[in-house]
Amino acid sequence: MGKGDRKSRRGKIARGSYGKSRPHKPSEPVTAAPPKPEVNTLE
Repeated sequence: MGKGDRKSRRGKIARGSYGKSRPHKPSEPVTAAPPKPEVNTLE
């Protein structure tokens, strides 16, 4: 697990390659879901 390991993130950076452990674009940040409009069901 280091610069010589092709499957690790550090190894991908050292080689300049991409893959599962180092995707091209970062995944979408985890954010809170937008608030849903309130539905009044008591009427």
